[in-house]
Amino acid sequence: MIKLLGAVLILFAGTMIGFQQAARFAERPRQLRQLAHALQRLETEIGYGHTPLPEALERTAEASPSPLSELFRAAASGVWQSDEISFRESWEHAVHRQWPHTSMRAGEQAVMLRLGSTLGISDKEDQMKHLRLALIQLKAEEDAAKDDQGRYEKMWKSLGVLIAVLVVILMV
Repeated sequence: MIKLLGAVLILFAGTMIGFQQAARFAERPRQLRQLAHALQRLETEIGYGHTPLPEALERTAEASPSPLSELFRAAASGVWQSDEISFRESWEHAVHRQWPHTSMRAGEQAVMLRLGSTLGISDKEDQMKHLRLALIQLKAEEDAAKDDQGRYEKMWKSLGVLIAVLVVILMV
């Protein structure tokens, strides 16, 4: 009876691990779409609303889901709280601090860091141009993420179950 209970628990744990890994592959394209929408909103705030950058970041954070909202909010609060810290430093700090809470990878992080190095130091048109460039780069990353999702999501689900079955067989 105890062996049966142990086998069921191992099967359940292995299946959940596989499904959790598969969920990360499904989450990445969704978060990339949300990030693209947030950057489009930021572009609108800067270009058409003539909103100062920290305020535009706050408004973008309000309209964005978590964990992206925390990224934009942290970047804005770094600028609001201290005059001695530049926007670039605030942006980089926010990206590095919030990135582990997302399902996105280093390629997307590099796009965001490059974007942060150009925002706030140039005129409105140049900032909008850099935002559009970041959107194009994120679209390419989203396409790659969808390919990865199609390729690896089902594999992880099956792999979790199969490894759990292997462990149960080895235990018996």
